[in-house]
Amino acid sequence: MKTFLLAFAVSLLASALLTPLVRHFALRWGAVALAGERSVHAGVIPRLGGIALASAASLPLLFFLLLDSGAMNKIRPSGHLIIGLALGSVLMAGMGALDDLRGLSARYKLCTQVVAATLAFFFGFQIQAIELPFVGVLSMGVFAYPVTVFWIVGIVNALNLIDGLDGLAAGVAFFACITNFVVAVISNSVLVALLMSAMMGSLVGFLIYNFNPARIFMGDSGSYFLGFVLGCSALAGQNQKASTAISLLAPIIAMGVPLLDTSLTMIRRALERKPLFSPDRGHIHHRLLDLGLTHRRAVLLLYGVSIILCGAAIGIALGRRWAVGVAFIVAITTLFGLVRFVGALQWQQQLRANRLRIYDETAQFLRLELPAALARWSSLSSEPEVYEELFSLHQSGSFSEITLRSVEQKEVIADWQEQGAPNRRGPAVIIPLGPDFAATHQVEFYSRSGDPLSREAAILLQVFCDTAAARLFDLDSSLAPRTLRAPGEAAKNRS
Repeated sequence: MKTFLLAFAVSLLASALLTPLVRHFALRWGAVALAGERSVHAGVIPRLGGIALASAASLPLLFFLLLDSGAMNKIRPSGHLIIGLALGSVLMAGMGALDDLRGLSARYKLCTQVVAATLAFFFGFQIQAIELPFVGVLSMGVFAYPVTVFWIVGIVNALNLIDGLDGLAAGVAFFACITNFVVAVISNSVLVALLMSAMMGSLVGFLIYNFNPARIFMGDSGSYFLGFVLGCSALAGQNQKASTAISLLAPIIAMGVPLLDTSLTMIRRALERKPLFSPDRGHIHHRLLDLGLTHRRAVLLLYGVSIILCGAAIGIALGRRWAVGVAFIVAITTLFGLVRFVGALQWQQQLRANRLRIYDETAQFLRLELPAALARWSSLSSEPEVYEELFSLHQSGSFSEITLRSVEQKEVIADWQEQGAPNRRGPAVIIPLGPDFAATHQVEFYSRSGDPLSREAAILLQVFCDTAAARLFDLDSSLAPRTLRAPGEAAKNRS
């Protein structure tokens, strides 16, 4: 146990020292996240935090491998696993860093993830069988390779999708590491226990800078690295013999929040006929913000859910029938309660609307109003006229409040509120004035009914706001976006 505590301490100190250094270079190289429609942060935040995470987690492992002969002797039989883990981690962190710096296509990233998962499989991280409580052993046979790749790639993308609030992905990964550590100790897997100790230390050191208000993000370099390590470590502890059945239920429960969010996201995008990797604001953490929770409270709530799931996963790992049954019930109840609380099952209503082509009254109003409104924009000659035109959308009767606010300072520039409206506001639709990466101001439409606006209404509101942004740009307004051009195109600068 002293070895594990030392690995934790070394990686924590290394992470706390390396993260500011990585932050400096991320700002210098332009690897930053800008505020936009889907983002919830203000200003410019550097990314590449995953480089500090990966480096800090690797240092104690290198120390014990090179200097501690006792630890080396214990993990020597797992040398092939170490090689596979190292190669895959470098590939994932490197690809994520490149994405943070330059941006990569979803297809390229998915192919790289499959390659890393394939390396892991051929170096010994394999799902040869799954042991399910009350069911028994299910042998994979020829399906061992695709199931293993699907598992690792799924964990990687699940952690990447949950990385939407300050400290959320790092915290969820920390609790998953606790589960993997306990399982490794129970199964006497020194390699996984040592790896998880180092991972937990690096995550705690990183959270010093990543918790709200974050000074650095882990970026794709961090989420891909963490997802790959967590996915592989769940397989390593009991994979010393190919015939040994392994139980994935404990790590599945431990990663319940990101896996649930990923599953709901796939269903939602399929029903909305959107590409699988298209961005949106329908994730669990976004819904918590729309319900009125502050940034920190939303993260702490999901931390609490992760702690409950971590305890349930450890209960399952103990292997006693009564503990497995109670833990499984607790985990399912917790996840179902989270889904109901955030209203994540509203995709059923969306499916019905898509099939019947139902358009609500707000969308009908905006569609009829749009042609005349667009004709009026060209005659507007001042900022007040522009946002008064925006505020005229309250005539649809769907909004209790419309607010024009700066993106970075969150300062209210202008505001319209319904007279006599109840204090409780419905969910907000937040639309930037101009492209996400260039917008300096945004318009917030608060629902009067308490129900989210339909997709059709949100799209039409985006058209209104894009037109307003173009007019403000022509007026050389301080409210205008920095540019109207997409990245890679010639910049359109003010004269």
